[in-house]
Amino acid sequence: MKHTAARSYRAVRWLATRLEDGLKEAGRRPDRGDISITTVIIWVAAVTGALVIAGTIAVVIAKYNGNLAGI
Repeated sequence: MKHTAARSYRAVRWLATRLEDGLKEAGRRPDRGDISITTVIIWVAAVTGALVIAGTIAVVIAKYNGNLAGI
């Protein structure tokens, strides 16, 4: 049980230190991690386009599955 407690203490201490360092960094550089709306729009458009293409391919394959079986 001693070892488990010691490991737990070390893990909590490590997490607390990481959190503290992250908060200090965020205080020093408040603009860090901001994402522009343009980036979000581009990502949404890219994912939507990929899903539309994948859906179209799936529909075409399902429609012509019987005809493609003989190839």
